[in-house]
Amino acid sequence: MTTPIRLGFFSFAHMHAVSYARSAQNLSGVEIAGIYDDNPARGEEWAEKLQTRFFASVDALLAEGLDGAIICAENVKHRPLVEECAGKVGAILCEKPIATTIADAQAIIDACAASRTKLQTAFPVRFSPPIRNLKDQLDAGSLGEIYSAKCTNHGFLPGRWFIDKHLAGGGAVIDHTVHVIDVLRWFWGAEVTEVYAEIGEGLFNPGLGIDDAGLLSFQLSNGIYGTLDTSWSRPVSYPTWGDVKIEVLGEKGLVRVDALRQQVAVSSNAVGKTQWTDWGSDMDAGLVADFVGMIREDREPSITGYDGLKALEVALAAYESARTGKTVKLQYRVSGVECRRVRRWFFKCVRRGNRWL
Repeated sequence: MTTPIRLGFFSFAHMHAVSYARSAQNLSGVEIAGIYDDNPARGEEWAEKLQTRFFASVDALLAEGLDGAIICAENVKHRPLVEECAGKVGAILCEKPIATTIADAQAIIDACAASRTKLQTAFPVRFSPPIRNLKDQLDAGSLGEIYSAKCTNHGFLPGRWFIDKHLAGGGAVIDHTVHVIDVLRWFWGAEVTEVYAEIGEGLFNPGLGIDDAGLLSFQLSNGIYGTLDTSWSRPVSYPTWGDVKIEVLGEKGLVRVDALRQQVAVSSNAVGKTQWTDWGSDMDAGLVADFVGMIREDREPSITGYDGLKALEVALAAYESARTGKTVKLQYRVSGVECRRVRRWFFKCVRRGNRWL
């Protein structure tokens, strides 16, 4: 009989923890060994609901012989929890954004590298079937040369610690930017080189005191231009928690995808009002299955700590741009993928007879 993969959950502060835990329980050969939470009432509540044990300290849970740790604490607490777990578990799944500062994100990466702990950033949108289908089309070159990407990530106001700047690192912009930027980096193996942003506080939630709307314009290192409309603008009655939409324009056509549009409308007198019911895929389940698969197969993470850092970098650049009213330039390393793309572009120009001064 195969030894089960033992996972420990470190905080249920982030709402994704519930989905990740349910997803883990649905996987064969996976066991939730316990929950640690610095809010004992919350930790005990979820330990009871998930039929596992609550641990009052990080060390006590780590002593259970975990194969992996899933960290869903407030954003500012990611670093200390990762540093405590690194070297004591084989793999860590850290909720996004990976941290609230570049220094903390790099410290997380360094701690895991020094202890040879595998670090994965929680970007579940990569596991959305519509998003993966678009990725396949782009890899196949179906759209030809790509010109632009128009994106949105709207949600409802989460409240709680999400609107505490110290704990969250910012509002809607940091909360929602990282998801979309990660997907675009994954699509093309390219980095964002410059960002211009305008950010508003309390536009949809008067008196909030933290940003609940932002509009980013940016360019990728492969020449593609992009925009991102990010906000906490959706009412609680919205069919899903929000939307992640990407519209890619290329020389051979336009593709629009909605990562969350997988519902059916159910109208019933018994219910009294039309409701939206999700069906089909589960992004969070895909993320957790990938994390468990990484542990089982002893392979490298499909979404790295560096991915988390680069997505965070763009969100923080957006805040800096909004503060100064100027475009913020970002440094990047040229990847092999980008080098090959530049070579293809160069030879295409040669074939067309283009001339340079």
